[in-house]
Amino acid sequence: MRRLSIAAQKKTALLYLFHPGLICRALAASLVLLILSQSAAAHFKLNLNIRVIHIDHQPDGLMVYLRIPMPYLVASLLGPEQSDGSRTPAPYTSNGEVDGELMHYLDEAALRADASGLGKLAADGHTISSGEVKPEPTIENVLVYSGDSQPPFSTLAEAEAAFKNSQQRFEVTPFVGDSVVDVQLHYPLQTSLSTFTLSSNLDPGLPGQEDTANLIVDYGSTDPLVYRITGLMHEPVTIDRSAWKAARTFIVEGVRHILGGYDHLLFVVCLVLGAMTFASLAWRVTGFTIGHSITLTLGFFGFVPKGTWFVLLVEIGIAVSIIYAAVYALTKASRKQHALLGTLWVTALVGMLHGLGFSFVLQEILGVSASNIWVSLLSFNVGVEVGQLGIVLLCWPVLLAISTFKPAWMDKTRWVIALPCIGLASLWVGQRSVAFVASFV
Repeated sequence: MRRLSIAAQKKTALLYLFHPGLICRALAASLVLLILSQSAAAHFKLNLNIRVIHIDHQPDGLMVYLRIPMPYLVASLLGPEQSDGSRTPAPYTSNGEVDGELMHYLDEAALRADASGLGKLAADGHTISSGEVKPEPTIENVLVYSGDSQPPFSTLAEAEAAFKNSQQRFEVTPFVGDSVVDVQLHYPLQTSLSTFTLSSNLDPGLPGQEDTANLIVDYGSTDPLVYRITGLMHEPVTIDRSAWKAARTFIVEGVRHILGGYDHLLFVVCLVLGAMTFASLAWRVTGFTIGHSITLTLGFFGFVPKGTWFVLLVEIGIAVSIIYAAVYALTKASRKQHALLGTLWVTALVGMLHGLGFSFVLQEILGVSASNIWVSLLSFNVGVEVGQLGIVLLCWPVLLAISTFKPAWMDKTRWVIALPCIGLASLWVGQRSVAFVASFV
């Protein structure tokens, strides 16, 4: 199943609504409805044939925001036949005739008196389970909209807003087939679920139901997972936010960040440039690893200032660290084989500065209350290490070969690498200093 970002969810939902295949099938379903008009249930038309489910992970369980066509909930609940030959209306509906044809309308009085029954139908019709864990949902809110008045529902923010800013107004009592039901359900849990299944037992018995477009969006520790399924969803859909998946995702994010963060990349290059032996290189890399691991964790959990000025100050410090590492690589002191412990502490302190920079990025992609938090945090750190070692393995053999086979070239090589790093880092210091001062204006 494919993963999409939040920015792509609205586009995904629109593609469902306007997909040519779905439009054609909807037209075909309408023709079938006309042919089967002798059946009372057939008058429940799936004019809005899309189900959207947002699953938000919260500390006390799952909050589910569901939008479903109203016929899904009531079409199978018609009562016994009445004296006029029609059947007793389903809950929250009333019968009516249009040009001699039986139609089903929304019963506004029943809805406004107590809509919780619709919520219970939705809750009973959907099951979330993980092994032996099958939480019973509580109904938080129920709203009904006609097709032309329903608010946006393609992102979590829109779903939350639909309940907070509810304006249920029916200028004309809508047909049931033109109505959608929004239900907010809370599934209480003692621990977070990394993997679970979602299924539906609803079967309205209507033509076209096999073409229902289902959009499921799960909001966990990383970018939302988006699932697109067609049909009744009787077959359980597996939502997988396993620790291994979280680990793999954040290892990739860590690698991507250090390779895409040119300031971090240049510092590692200069770090390698100043190390003439493997022992020296090992101490430098170890110190940097220890330093950034500490502050990445502290910064992520908010044990450092959060103001814009502090972020800019850290970025200035990172740029200055590049200048320091490059200048040090040009000095004879960097080639001495003593004071390795001192090198460890210096690179550890500089690593702490870079770790703060890593933490700012991690806060943007991982919430403190997200599932698999420690696995994700550790994996991001591992990813940074993998990226760092990749840079080392790319640079160190080349520098080692030059120093071994062409030692006369080594000094020139240092200058060729260090000078551009100093120049670029100096430019960053200037730009970031201006932004730092502007943050107080």
